[in-house]
Amino acid sequence: MKIAVHAVGRMKAGPERELADRYLDRFARAGPPVGLEWAGLTEMAESRAQSAAERKRDEAQRLETAAAAGAALVILDERGRNLSSEALASWIGERRDQGQREMLFAIGGPDGHAEDAARKAALVLSFGSLTWPHQLARVMLAEQLYRAVTILSGHPYHRA
Repeated sequence: MKIAVHAVGRMKAGPERELADRYLDRFARAGPPVGLEWAGLTEMAESRAQSAAERKRDEAQRLETAAAAGAALVILDERGRNLSSEALASWIGERRDQGQREMLFAIGGPDGHAEDAARKAALVLSFGSLTWPHQLARVMLAEQLYRAVTILSGHPYHRA
């Protein structure tokens, strides 16, 4: 199964980008033996629409265009489900085992995601009820994708 990340906003060079890249590289190398392939990261500029609702609607339309037909969409949102690392790995593994070919994780802009996008998502995922900066959300997602691969492969990285 191919896994991609779609992010609203561009991450500048610096320690956060380096850390996210390090985990995504680890994911790319460790994923194929367990049937997970890194399909890349797409960055999209924030919408310049006047209102938050218009910006979310515009970003949702661009997200829909970026998602491959039939891809399982995972939206990151503070109001989503708060899963353990094991539960997220299991959820990803179940989709893979059911024949899901593509999965897209979406990090929204400062205004969050449109309700339509969340309704279309296979999973609305939360990293807790706190609001995280875009850069840290990307690092945490990259690390959790790598952790999911290690859990699915039985690698000792995850020691719960």
